[in-house]
Amino acid sequence: MPTRDRLLAGVVALVWGLNFLAIHASLEQFPPYFLVFLRFALLAVPTLLLVRRPAVPWRWLVGYGLGFGVLQFVFLFLALTAGMPVGLASLVLQSSAPFTVLLAGLLLRERITARQGVGIALAVAGLGAIVVHRAGLDGGAALLPVVLTLAGGLGWALGNLCNRQAQTDRPFALMLWMTVIPPVPMLVVALVLEGPDRIGASLTTLGTRQGLLAVAGLAFTVLIATLIGSGIWTALMNRHPSSTVAPFSMLVPVVGILSAWVVLREPTEPVELAAGVVVVGGVLLASRPAAGRRGAAAGPDDVVVVAQPAPAEPVAPARPVEVSPPARTSP
Repeated sequence: MPTRDRLLAGVVALVWGLNFLAIHASLEQFPPYFLVFLRFALLAVPTLLLVRRPAVPWRWLVGYGLGFGVLQFVFLFLALTAGMPVGLASLVLQSSAPFTVLLAGLLLRERITARQGVGIALAVAGLGAIVVHRAGLDGGAALLPVVLTLAGGLGWALGNLCNRQAQTDRPFALMLWMTVIPPVPMLVVALVLEGPDRIGASLTTLGTRQGLLAVAGLAFTVLIATLIGSGIWTALMNRHPSSTVAPFSMLVPVVGILSAWVVLREPTEPVELAAGVVVVGGVLLASRPAAGRRGAAAGPDDVVVVAQPAPAEPVAPARPVEVSPPARTSP
């Protein structure tokens, strides 16, 4: 990968890491379900008017939208409103990577090599350490936000599988059309659970300092993190192997944790930082294919856990970034 593309990948990781601060600012003003609606509706309307739908089956487009656009962000935003630290959320959402590999093996019968198995085990161990540590804080009250964030990572992984099954030659158009799916169900959920009064109050107080910061955060999420960030990432994924581009997504939690510490003065326990290093290392290991194995049959070093006919190339967990996370969103 040339230096220019490495710099571009680094810029995307920076943007996606800072997006967690933007989400935090938006949640200070908007109810979480209504914020999910706004995020995707602002992209869905121009997409319907200006972008030709990619030729993919509706089931994969709908599944992509529900997994990535509804489940991921509903659970992530609920976790943040329940007290999940912004920096830690950017890390735990990386659980989408091992979830993707495991689900691809179970549901799509794709191969899981020995290296991927070790990487998944490391990532799960790191996440487990965070869960155990959080379960011991505040009488267990700190555990719920972590579980909600993990559920968001699982939703992202389900969206990843549908994205992978779509098999389109227009990935950016697929990402844009994915935004058409979440607005209607999210508006219904917001009206039922959050109510018109709460939604109306969030819209009629946009002139306050908090409201202006929320609008700025929403604009950053929609225009910078989604359109520009995902657009650059999609171009990089088209020019280079996913295994070359994917590791740069591991910079996202680094940016998320550092920016939350600098801007929000949000502390992170040393044990959680250490566990985070294990998670990142495991995801990197799981997303790296064996040297010289691209397009070749599995050899002695590629132990097949799911013994079914499947592509020889190992699954790259971060490939769904053709969409965009969050963690792995993106967020």
